[in-house]
Amino acid sequence: MSESDTAAANAAPVALVIGAGDATGGAVARRFAREGYQAVMTRRARNLDDLEKLATRIRDDGGIAHAFGIDAREEDEMVPFIERVEREIGPIEVVVFNVGGNVRFPITETTSRVYRKVWEMAAFAGFLTGREAARHMLPRARGTIIFTGATASVRGGDGYAAFAGGKHALRALAQSMARELGPKGIHVAHVVIDGAIDTKWIEERFPERYALKEQDGVLQPDAIADAYWSLHTQGRSAWTHEIDLRPWIEGW
Repeated sequence: MSESDTAAANAAPVALVIGAGDATGGAVARRFAREGYQAVMTRRARNLDDLEKLATRIRDDGGIAHAFGIDAREEDEMVPFIERVEREIGPIEVVVFNVGGNVRFPITETTSRVYRKVWEMAAFAGFLTGREAARHMLPRARGTIIFTGATASVRGGDGYAAFAGGKHALRALAQSMARELGPKGIHVAHVVIDGAIDTKWIEERFPERYALKEQDGVLQPDAIADAYWSLHTQGRSAWTHEIDLRPWIEGW
């Protein structure tokens, strides 16, 4: 065993967040870091500077964080990346797949390029993440894999053919993995985020909705992160596969 292998084997467990931004993914990374996990976070390479700021914030709070510029849609990047994390950083105990792809186009204006790209982001990248995580978790017979879903995971909407297609596929992946991996000690969960999240994107594009923040009418990233931590710490006699999170005023 090399020095890096030995160091990784003796390191704190890893919480790997694929798609860590300034909202849900970042909050999840911070939450697990506070619990003593090493937060390993990825975004596309072009957004690495923003991710490094998040990593610095976690370190300033006393946690351990690592930032990587990875395209989760690319198998040639994901496979060696997961192997590197296991070898050089530590054992991956929890994986959160948090890549989005929320776009809206009328069906006649949805190009094949758009549909394929959204599917790659929302579904194919989730498959690569889940498969590679499982390969390393199975020998240890433990671990948690959480997929972030959306309203579009369970209900198609006007103009959201591409997004709903990708999110429906991700949900199906999560269900299949849960049935296969649960009996082998790996907890697979799917979280339906049904509502607007407190982000700059929502504030700028949907100001009327964002104004409901003062009434707890917008999902808070830290509250979402608490739910993810709860899923990870559940006893296996009462594992939850799917939960939905929405503001109390949200219609459903």
